[in-house]
Amino acid sequence: MDTCAIPRPAPPLEFDGFSPDSFAWFEGLEADNSKAYFTEHREIYDHTVRGALEALLEELADEFGGRVKLFRQNRDIRFSQDKSPYKTRTYGVIQDRPDSRAALYAQISREGLFAGSGYYMLDPPQLERFRDAVVDDRSGPELERAIGGIEVFGEALKTAPRGYRRDHPRVRLLRHKSLISGSRLAPRTDRIGRDEALEHVRGTWQACAPMNAWLDAHVGAT
Repeated sequence: MDTCAIPRPAPPLEFDGFSPDSFAWFEGLEADNSKAYFTEHREIYDHTVRGALEALLEELADEFGGRVKLFRQNRDIRFSQDKSPYKTRTYGVIQDRPDSRAALYAQISREGLFAGSGYYMLDPPQLERFRDAVVDDRSGPELERAIGGIEVFGEALKTAPRGYRRDHPRVRLLRHKSLISGSRLAPRTDRIGRDEALEHVRGTWQACAPMNAWLDAHVGAT
């Protein structure tokens, strides 16, 4: 056990936005991605970066349901040529939700606050169900309507998967191996206030809800 480790404080009781210190911390980490920098600025990370994000997710979990999970800041460098020890973004999810299998994702970085949702990875049986539903002339148009007005992305093939027409009217969706949507809110005057952060994340997740409902109905669990 590292006897010099700084104890992690509890997250703030109330989310109060992301301060200029939050974004300055990421700028510093990108310039000096080292244990020395992380240790020296650990209190800022605990309170204004990870702590603030955790408080945001906990508050919204009361509204959307589910369990909050934050991910480690340390990178897995075992199989990477890049040996920098820390991620330059901090992120977490609300998972195990009562009304959808899709996790709700939020991330803070130097670029701002990103929120998104969807099915991040599809295993082979899920992918087969997804493609069958996309080409179906009833469920396929339903998905097109569900994603109308939002930008979708995720891992995709360069062309139609084997066995499907390259000129299929929904070939753009057929190429997907995952389906997610999201949007980013850039900081204004080096901060993102409480109300605009909550409005951005909540609104993004709500916009993703029809897509998630389609995925739950036609793709389902792994």
